[in-house]
Amino acid sequence: MPQGDKSKYTDKQVRKAEHIAQSYEKRGVPEEQAEARAWATVNKDDGGGKKPGGSGRGKATDHPAAHAGGEKGGEKGGKASAARTPEQRSASARKAAATRKARKAT
Repeated sequence: MPQGDKSKYTDKQVRKAEHIAQSYEKRGVPEEQAEARAWATVNKDDGGGKKPGGSGRGKATDHPAAHAGGEKGGEKGGKASAARTPEQRSASARKAAATRKARKAT
């Protein structure tokens, strides 16, 4: 499949990519980059393009990037941040900035 060819993706995957791209564009990401990120997300979630073949209904598509669990996605980060006081968040930000500055100096 040539680079950029979307013929192997199901209609559901195409709709999913369009929806994700629209979401990125709403948040100010340039259109081209939003589309690239959207397809990367679809590939991550579903393992690339899948056209159902033979009998049956095709393979189910999971949505791991959209759900909390493990290290990524979902609501975990927001809940953790919301549970901290503004002073704690500020102290953490100052510490992170100092670390970045120190690492950049070396």
